[in-house]
Amino acid sequence: MLFLFNPHAGKSRIRTKLSEILDLFVRSGFVVQVYATQGPGDAAGAVARYGAQADYLVVSGGDGTLNEAVNGLMQLEKRPLLGYMPTGTTNDFAYTHKLSKNMQTAAETIVTGAPEAVDLGWFNGRFFTYVAGFGAFTDVSYKTPQEMKAVLGHPAYIIEGVMRLAELTPHRMQVETEKGTLEDEFLVGLVSNSVRIAGMKGLQGRHVKTDDGLFEVLLVRNPKNPLDLQQTLIGLLQPAIPSPHLYRARVKWICFRSETEVDWVLDGEYGGANKEVRIENVPKAVEILKKKG
Repeated sequence: MLFLFNPHAGKSRIRTKLSEILDLFVRSGFVVQVYATQGPGDAAGAVARYGAQADYLVVSGGDGTLNEAVNGLMQLEKRPLLGYMPTGTTNDFAYTHKLSKNMQTAAETIVTGAPEAVDLGWFNGRFFTYVAGFGAFTDVSYKTPQEMKAVLGHPAYIIEGVMRLAELTPHRMQVETEKGTLEDEFLVGLVSNSVRIAGMKGLQGRHVKTDDGLFEVLLVRNPKNPLDLQQTLIGLLQPAIPSPHLYRARVKWICFRSETEVDWVLDGEYGGANKEVRIENVPKAVEILKKKG
């Protein structure tokens, strides 16, 4: 087993449990190689260097650490099974795949669980695990007032995100998929394979499958007036109701083209500024260990 962990993720919680986790793995029959990431980008290189000798790759960290590790994993011809111990702040990927945030429980799942194939995304030459996006909803979970969360729960995240739409600069884009082409001004774009994004549930509806070879796409058109803004909010809170201000689709691939550079976020981390982006679904690209049944 190659056990790779981010020592700074989630206020360094892993440090208090590291000995117990390694003891569990060794008692379960694993020969464990331990690697502590040294900074941004290090996880991908470590997995690419050492992962070929492993039967299991276990990653402890947040969504960004997992993203890096998966990019290293995809460089290997023979890929080990992937185990994930979510110790980050948001842990959207773990929520979607019902992986426990309790480190001991997560470790036990890795030892006793069964592999399940999941899709990945391909974004201009690199992989992502659950979301590529621009605009709002990337850091809104940390900026929503606590009082609003207490009263409204998860809808509070969406309300806060929509309230911040007015602060964003719209991007005129041509968007092409296997279903056709559209052009408009968009404030937000999300291409995802997740039931939760930035801590928010329900943005992409309730019928998300992580192994169907399809992405859920959400594009928010630029509201022209307060009424448009109100209708946008209603559409986000009730995904089942069609809205002229939102574009939703399930696609295998999607291309974005714009005259100016647009900042993108991949799995909660900065993904670069681009005028043209092509995103493709990579079906059942990796096998992740989950609880049996």
